[in-house]
Amino acid sequence: MTPLEDLLIRRIAATGPMTLHDYMAECLLNPEHGYYTTRQPFGATGDFTTAPEISQMFGELLGLCLAQAWLDQGSPSPFTLAELGPGRGTLMADILRATRGVPGLHQAAEVWLVEASPALRQTQRQALGQHPAQWADQADNLPDQPLFLIANEFFDALPIRQFHRAPDGWEETMMGLKDGQLTLGRNPALPVAALDHRLADTQSGQIVEICPAAPAILSAITRRLAKGLALIIDYGDWRSLGDTVQALARHQRVPVTQSPGQADITAHVDFQALVPPGLAYRYTTQGALLSALGIAQRSEKLAAKLHGPALENHRAATRRLTGATEMGTLFKALALFPADAPPPAGFPDA
Repeated sequence: MTPLEDLLIRRIAATGPMTLHDYMAECLLNPEHGYYTTRQPFGATGDFTTAPEISQMFGELLGLCLAQAWLDQGSPSPFTLAELGPGRGTLMADILRATRGVPGLHQAAEVWLVEASPALRQTQRQALGQHPAQWADQADNLPDQPLFLIANEFFDALPIRQFHRAPDGWEETMMGLKDGQLTLGRNPALPVAALDHRLADTQSGQIVEICPAAPAILSAITRRLAKGLALIIDYGDWRSLGDTVQALARHQRVPVTQSPGQADITAHVDFQALVPPGLAYRYTTQGALLSALGIAQRSEKLAAKLHGPALENHRAATRRLTGATEMGTLFKALALFPADAPPPAGFPDA
């Protein structure tokens, strides 16, 4: 039994079942025993590998997408170049390297990383080398100026509430106890105003998940996008439907109730819920976006310098990022931008 599991069992025994949202928040963010507060989970030695760790091409191409949008919108200066949940800093480092040849961009850019973990901030500082950067605990702390932002595998890590539709309302997924052990159950059905809009496209027995933290984050972004672009890349679908909560430890799925605090817990992103009123948007798959940005050509250029196992690994990385049976279609890309700005490079025109 993990220390956090013991704490949660005692808490539930004393006060009753807790929502899945609160359970996820404790597992991920508990100050002493939370998954993200006690370890660095990224990379081959961690519990999962993100796209920037798979290949430099991911950050390079998305960096050029951001740079082209900056040029298309009149090269505002100064502007904020920001990342939500920057992990080990690999993505931002690749973006900065790919865009250093864009005239004036680095001089105008103020780099901000939205990261609460002191340990990860230190790792990110090392990844960025001598390039100046600043850190914020949350998106609302970013400067009030044009914002060009990227968030890769950020929203999937935010705790969610999960509801099962019933004939007389919605039953919320709860974490309770059975024979002294953590177990999932449901609350009695109740009306849920936040899900009134889902009554038309769901049936009894179906599951819908919502992310309470997302609206405030999107509001902070939206207020800064009079000029700018927000690129959100994550796994999920246009509209939430079904049980998508999963726990991952050492690159393997484990039960959500197993080893609280020692496994990552995520849920698929509801991309429709991330589109705020007043902004234009485009939505596509990660594979389609990277292909439109020229990953095939970039891959071949890099491959020309490689041989043997290095070449094989490079080609495997390209397939992993874009393949229909790998990250290419499971991961989606959402662009949010001003209504009077052209769509960003790589996204459909309409």
